[in-house]
Amino acid sequence: MNTRYSQPVRQGAAHGARSAGERTASRSAGPRRGKAPPAYGSGGISMKVTRTALPEVKIVESALFYDESGSAFETFNADDFARHVARGVEFVQDDHSHSRRGVLRGLHYQIRHPQGKLVRVVAGDVFDVAVDIRLSSHNFGKWIGVHLSADNRRQMWVPPGFAHGFVVMSETAECLCRVTDYWYPEHERSILWSDPDIGIDWPIEFAPILAARDEAGKRLYEAEHYA
Repeated sequence: MNTRYSQPVRQGAAHGARSAGERTASRSAGPRRGKAPPAYGSGGISMKVTRTALPEVKIVESALFYDESGSAFETFNADDFARHVARGVEFVQDDHSHSRRGVLRGLHYQIRHPQGKLVRVVAGDVFDVAVDIRLSSHNFGKWIGVHLSADNRRQMWVPPGFAHGFVVMSETAECLCRVTDYWYPEHERSILWSDPDIGIDWPIEFAPILAARDEAGKRLYEAEHYA
């Protein structure tokens, strides 16, 4: 899995930096080593769930089934999701976005009515990012990034307490985002995508296309956080 991870939060941040050895391991790791292996759905073959270096953020992959008429796969199963991803989650709204190459959306969150997000791509390819912005977390300020595409059929679960964003790598991309609370524009916040205190390693060599609200995003230590 092509996955990128954050460096530890720098000295002076809420939880300080880790040792150099941990920094190297964090950078190069795939799924968390020494943790639970990927879990499969109740049918044994429908879903694979992999923990990331930010353990609450998970990658969901669905098995593809073929027959003489074509192919199909299951994008969501409430029982499997509760068993292997997160319990007590209820989705209330689906959002669909269409973006062209170079568009970067984020890093977004709602300071009140926080949203959990299950993100997938139905056309194209994006680099999807989650940032832990819970002050009580030892991973505060750390990020993870994963390529989501129509071809790899991955989904990323971003729970409440995290900021989320993505950049479009293909000519165009269509993203579906299933959320656990409704959109409240008065509570929406944006953290600067290029904040050096977070240090996201966006896989781009161009200036991204930003909405005005994202150009005006706040630095991590100036933004509002979750407890």
